[in-house]
Amino acid sequence: MTDPDGPVYALNLFDLADNQDYRAYARRSVAEVTAHGGKVVSLGRFRRSETGDVEPRQVMVLVEWESIEAFESYRDDPALADLHPLRENGTTGYIWHLFDKLSDLRPVLNVPAVDDRT
Repeated sequence: MTDPDGPVYALNLFDLADNQDYRAYARRSVAEVTAHGGKVVSLGRFRRSETGDVEPRQVMVLVEWESIEAFESYRDDPALADLHPLRENGTTGYIWHLFDKLSDLRPVLNVPAVDDRT
């Protein structure tokens, strides 16, 4: 079962804009993400598209947040008002999706846990 107070993953997919803004964002963002209860789990550069209808993006960043509140504290912190525009202006085609952390797919597949079966 999903823990409503538990970790969430933020999947970031984007292309880099033709400027230095995202580079400036990246220099500051790791410390700010950490201070707000997040940690970068994975970084990736696009290799190829296997299937799907999402337009490929150059970059993937996966961040694990302690909770949705931690994510929102980062997103909404007024002290970071100058940081977020660097991300926004330094990228194009930005996708920012949140996913609940699951220990397995039973909640998605609507399969009861072993203890719940009768």
